[in-house]
Amino acid sequence: MARIIGGIGTSHVPTIGMAYDKGKQNDPAWTPLFEGYEPVAKWLAQRKPDVMVMFYNDHANSFFFDCYPTFALGVSGNHEFADEGAGKRPLPDIAGHSDLAIHIAEQLVSDEFDLTIFQDRPLDHGCNSPLSLMLPHAGGWPLALVPLEVNVLQYPLPTANRCYRLGQALRRAIESFEQDLDVVVVGTGGLSHQVHGERSGFNNTDWDMEFLDLIVHDPQRLAAMKHVDYVRLGGAESVETIMWLAMRGALGPGIREIHRSYYLATSTAMAVTVYEDEVAQ
Repeated sequence: MARIIGGIGTSHVPTIGMAYDKGKQNDPAWTPLFEGYEPVAKWLAQRKPDVMVMFYNDHANSFFFDCYPTFALGVSGNHEFADEGAGKRPLPDIAGHSDLAIHIAEQLVSDEFDLTIFQDRPLDHGCNSPLSLMLPHAGGWPLALVPLEVNVLQYPLPTANRCYRLGQALRRAIESFEQDLDVVVVGTGGLSHQVHGERSGFNNTDWDMEFLDLIVHDPQRLAAMKHVDYVRLGGAESVETIMWLAMRGALGPGIREIHRSYYLATSTAMAVTVYEDEVAQ
């Protein structure tokens, strides 16, 4: 039987990937960020998951506003990364896990989550920006990826509670898969930021810290919040942190945070965390 071994929450700021590609790991402005991902990479290397299921959002690179799905699951056996206008990043393609992805699709639809199923659509920085910091990839990636896109761009958006329940349904789907697999679930986005309008450049570190505490100890409170609450507290684009709720829903009722890093150096508060179920040893 497949099992979830833990969860990761991470920002997906495009400049993370750009800084990585330009070799800025030792640049004083970027070193704290890269150091924050080192324990994540170490944890993944120790736990050696077979598959990563990643909740991410596409930034109108593979899905467009004329037809933007609420939830879209990638079932391809191979995933490439998108050219977002400045050339493709120097990353190899990453393998998918079609058998698990198709099983998840069938189970989620049976659990009354209507999905768009996609193949051969490249994954943008919502996915590849944090991925390149968490995993070695020279010569190929060490695991397979199942991407699950969430609409956090074009209203109406799924509610935070809907995302939380999607994560719970994902756990049921994974645990009903007969193949022996270790799976890690990742939620991406945020934290506080707004990139347009009168509050452009807005951040709220106090709320970011509260959010990171609540995701561990009281995710139901976060799930009960409205989109307007997320926008008010964290800025318009911070509503994408509802994808962390999907990751959290896939974990057990009680979890322990084994790593947290928070760095605010640009217009987005960047964070990365690692969680394990309390019963895990």
